Amino acid sequence: MNKPNEIIIRFTIYGFLIGIFFPVVSLFIHSLTGDVSFSLQGFSQLHALFPGQIILDLIPFFSTIAGTILGYSESTHISNLLKKSEEENKRSEKILVFTEKLINNQLDAALDLKEKDDPLGKSLINLRDNLKQNIDQQQERKMEDDQRNWVSEGLAKFGDILRSSFENMEDYAYNIISYLVRYLDANQGGFFLVEQEPGGERFFELKASYAYDRRKFADKKIEWGEGIIGTCALEKQTVYMTDLPEGYLEITSGLGQSTPDHLLIVPLIVQEEVLGIIELASFQTILDFEIDFVESIAESTANTLSSLRSNIRTSALLRESQNQAETLAVQEDKMRHSMEQLKNTQEQAARQAEKFISFTNSVNHTLIRAEYDTEGTLIYANTKFLHMLGYFSNAEVEGQPISIFLDEKDREWFDPIWKRISEGGQHYEGYMKHITKTGQDLWTMATYTCVRKDDGTVDKILFLAIDTTEQRKQSLDYEGQIDSINRLNIKIEFAPDGKYINCNELFLDTMKFSRNELEKMSVFDLIEKAELESFNETWEGVTRGVPHQGQYKSLTKYDDEKWFRVTFTSVNDMYGEVAKVICLATDITNEKVMELESRKNTEQLKVQEDKLKLAGVELKKKLEQSKESLEQQYQMITRERDRMQQALLNDPNIILTIDQSSRILFINLRAESFFGVKLTNTAGKNIKSLFPGDVAEMDSFILSLFDPRTRKITGEKKRVKILDKSGKVHTAEIYLTLSEQKNEVSYTAFISLS
Repeated sequence: MNKPNEIIIRFTIYGFLIGIFFPVVSLFIHSLTGDVSFSLQGFSQLHALFPGQIILDLIPFFSTIAGTILGYSESTHISNLLKKSEEENKRSEKILVFTEKLINNQLDAALDLKEKDDPLGKSLINLRDNLKQNIDQQQERKMEDDQRNWVSEGLAKFGDILRSSFENMEDYAYNIISYLVRYLDANQGGFFLVEQEPGGERFFELKASYAYDRRKFADKKIEWGEGIIGTCALEKQTVYMTDLPEGYLEITSGLGQSTPDHLLIVPLIVQEEVLGIIELASFQTILDFEIDFVESIAESTANTLSSLRSNIRTSALLRESQNQAETLAVQEDKMRHSMEQLKNTQEQAARQAEKFISFTNSVNHTLIRAEYDTEGTLIYANTKFLHMLGYFSNAEVEGQPISIFLDEKDREWFDPIWKRISEGGQHYEGYMKHITKTGQDLWTMATYTCVRKDDGTVDKILFLAIDTTEQRKQSLDYEGQIDSINRLNIKIEFAPDGKYINCNELFLDTMKFSRNELEKMSVFDLIEKAELESFNETWEGVTRGVPHQGQYKSLTKYDDEKWFRVTFTSVNDMYGEVAKVICLATDITNEKVMELESRKNTEQLKVQEDKLKLAGVELKKKLEQSKESLEQQYQMITRERDRMQQALLNDPNIILTIDQSSRILFINLRAESFFGVKLTNTAGKNIKSLFPGDVAEMDSFILSLFDPRTRKITGEKKRVKILDKSGKVHTAEIYLTLSEQKNEVSYTAFISLS
């Protein structure tokens, strides 16, 4: 006999013994009083004397039935427990397999969840999805960071090139094109400038070229509108070509004998005027962000080129003016010391006057020119001055003070300069902002110098300038970009030997050192000692021109740990030698702390997984040992359960089962007949649907069955009144039992009608 059957029989015997106790006790009591003898005959006489004894005789019958029902309930509980155990074992095996795949980075692994509310399974699936998402996001962020760092480093290096001084245009062009070819890892590059022949025809002249890591010298001219370069100049648009046929570049470009597959041509444009062309060729694809970078470089180069050409022209004119002034001074000296040479001097003066007039006309066509007296009152302005400041005639400006052309803020620093010049002091040369008639800003490269009388006193102040408004705006924008980089990134500059040169405020705020303290330090003082050996090799590579990016830990002045994502880039001087090393860094201390914590948690999780594997193996071993026995018991329990279900279904009493939410799980045939319903229609509904009528008039025991939050009385018989399907009132006894199966609670009511 299996264990479930033993439970049912044991509960049945207990029920019978409890029930037989009452008639035996009654016979025993009456035998003590002398009414009857304690025997079967006395038991028979007891019924004759007391007819109500028949009620006590029925108790064993009902208690036996109740015991049988309770035994069945307990048997069902064991059956469900075995079923749950088997399902849990299968679920654990699936979770273990899925977890092992996640540990092995098999992030495409799937987990079949039979139960939609399985929290562990959902957590593992969410973990897999989060791991995949984190990996994708990390790769995307790294690529974006690399591109931004690449552009920032390139702009910083190019800024140094633009700020450098060059003796001629060829060196200027070579430094730009060689920098672009090396930084883009291209193969060839050419820098073309627009020149003009005496007859007025424009053409492109190759000022500098760079190919295969060395300078190339080529005397090449391209007519305006000829080939790809000419087309690019006409359309004023960047040209990017791929899959070029063999020998194509050799025919249509100025780069020599090689034929790379990718060609990028970018025009140098200022105010819709093409000043030159940058041509780059590469065997590798030139990416979109690299093209944008080259276009930014081209824009800055064009503005600088325009300013440089203007400066060259202005310097030449100024030198010529100074030479003329020196010549006049010599002639005047000769006139004072030798009256005999008066005629010759006058003739020479006439010739010089003609030259000076010619020079003045040239100046008036090229430069903004005005003259002021020593009090700052304008006495003359040329046409270019009037045009650039928005006036129509000299009558509008003559007699006006210089203050109307200056901003109030600029007068604070310019007034002392004017006072110095008007008293015969040193001249002024530099950038200066003027205010037009309409209130617009006009930026110029200006020169204020005094013109003296014969006695050496100041006669008037000469103002000469060229319009640099667009160049100045571009310069301010570029300076703003550099300033933005300094605000967003930690920046430090080191000498090739590692000694500190300079840093921005963000570095000082982060590391808490003062500039005086940093002047005594080097880059090696900021690196953790354990990393110094490997860092020395890295530094040697950086000083050879190899950029480096990595993560380093450093200690602040107060020994607080800081983690940085660092980029080391060398900056070359005009001779191609490393002048300094720029370090751009981002504080990633919080990220690193989270990363280290994540690693620690991962290691702990791995240990727990190992323990879980061992426990799973042990559990599997035990389950296999008991599997055969459980299967046999399960089969016997299943057969017994079917018999018990059939018995309950056909039981003459009303039997119904609800869950902890008061929803109907089971009703037998007697209940279907009494309430006039079917199990298929009522399953899942609140038990209240079986008890129509006014809730206020119902017994509290019945009401407790309706509300999941109300405590229910189990293990006791309660007498209540209920209605059948026709509305007839019946008096019934209800016995409620509780069944708990792993956090699932159900109640079974046994209802017998009087």
